[in-house]
Amino acid sequence: MRKRTQNTSEPTTAPENDRQFVTALSRGLEVLRAFKPSDRAGLSNRELAERTGLPNSTISRLTYTLMTTGYLLYNETTGRYNIGVPVLGLGFSLLGAMPMRDAAKDLMQDLADYAGDGVQVALGARDGPTVTYLACARATNGVVSLQLGVGSRISLARSAMGRAYIAGCIGEEKDEILDLLAAYYGPQDWPETLDGINAAAEQITHKGFYANYGDWHDGVHSLAVPFPVRDEGSPNLAFNLGGPAHFLPKERMENDLGPRLMSMAQSLQRHNSAF
Repeated sequence: MRKRTQNTSEPTTAPENDRQFVTALSRGLEVLRAFKPSDRAGLSNRELAERTGLPNSTISRLTYTLMTTGYLLYNETTGRYNIGVPVLGLGFSLLGAMPMRDAAKDLMQDLADYAGDGVQVALGARDGPTVTYLACARATNGVVSLQLGVGSRISLARSAMGRAYIAGCIGEEKDEILDLLAAYYGPQDWPETLDGINAAAEQITHKGFYANYGDWHDGVHSLAVPFPVRDEGSPNLAFNLGGPAHFLPKERMENDLGPRLMSMAQSLQRHNSAF
């Protein structure tokens, strides 16, 4: 299957009879993934165990190893760990290997400047049941905007970017994503969540973009378009444009900014064919 995905919302278990799968490595990566940008005070072993579902004894060995290799920093006063600098190097290696991100920056900035104060344009890719921002642009002279930056995670199932991303997926990849989200939200919340995902796909089919009016967060309006990347070695992507509702009235979203975001993505798709 192209661009194989996995359920990253729960601890990873070794695939049955897969002798190539290194469980210890997978668990170490789970520990690193447990950290969020808001965890400025760090996380204790107990908190890491709660987030990953791994035993305390396993967490202790993993954090010791990651600390010894520099991927975690330990504060003896608080007994908490923070992400180490080498992790940042891994992230920049990813961003540096994405020529489309560099190609998109200027066009994203032009659109953000046109949209004006309070509006942010972003590029993202899927990370488990979330979407992670890979690039962001805000109006050059803007004062107010969404407080999201590169590395921020937003909902895959409820945000405009996430729903557009799903709409751009096909075949087994899309089925796997929907199975992941169904398990993540559970039988009580999944039907309504799926209705939102299907409504987004229908909008994109008919208009070329999806408009989200407060489904992700009250008072936030956003637009999104999918950006499928057919290269097996690169992730699929999606673009969004969003901000406080009073900066983005529905008429402007539908008749001006939505078509402009779609046009930007189409221009980059033509550029992408050159890679």
